[in-house]
Amino acid sequence: MMVFVGAAKKVTAAIFGVYLRLRKLMYKFPMRTLYHNWLSPHSRKVRIVLGEKKLDFELEVEKTWERREKFLRLNPAGEIPVLVETGGAAISGAQVICEYLDEIAVDPPLLGSGPMERAEVRRLCQWFDQKFDREVTNNLVGEKVLKRFWGKGSPDSNLVRAGKANIKMHLDYIGYLVERRTWLAGDQFTLADIAAGAQLSCVDYLGDVPWADYPVAKDWYARIKSRPSFRPLLGDLLAGVKPPAHYTDLDF
Repeated sequence: MMVFVGAAKKVTAAIFGVYLRLRKLMYKFPMRTLYHNWLSPHSRKVRIVLGEKKLDFELEVEKTWERREKFLRLNPAGEIPVLVETGGAAISGAQVICEYLDEIAVDPPLLGSGPMERAEVRRLCQWFDQKFDREVTNNLVGEKVLKRFWGKGSPDSNLVRAGKANIKMHLDYIGYLVERRTWLAGDQFTLADIAAGAQLSCVDYLGDVPWADYPVAKDWYARIKSRPSFRPLLGDLLAGVKPPAHYTDLDF
């Protein structure tokens, strides 16, 4: 009996020792952290990928207009998103981060299953990350919201009108693709859908997406909104800017 008690104490002590070592490691290497901002489509793109991969992470809001020295050491460009891994390594740029995550957590694959499909996924990511962002998101979210934080004055009405006009072509293109494929790049949900959904979610927060005129694009977006990885984005609230009622409605 004494032998059994002594052995149990040794096992308990060993487990406690492992626990203490893990605590020290956790303190030394904090959880994976994403520096982001609420209405940054590029940050949202990474958040969705982290959710799809079921990877634990913490969010840290970064006000890039403040040009914090600590953040600039992570990314001298001063841009979000930045992912800081548990060992302290910092990775900058949404597409770079997403492809990195697709390599370290292969399930589910988000870049496609072959060379041609991966090329199409990357082409569409570039379309939405750059073209849609420049022609629509910057003209609507940038002018209506971000300009105020940057202290650059009132929205430029010409740019706002341009954004509202430009989005129609992009919604047409989404409809064109989805009518011929299950998802934007093919039969599988990929990073292309995530990139497009992230951009549209920011514009939709302002109520500037004319969904009623584009039912095919609307149905595709409803499928994305219903994914567990996307739902946390719908809970984001920006002080002083209230989203429309349909924003959080999974069925519109």
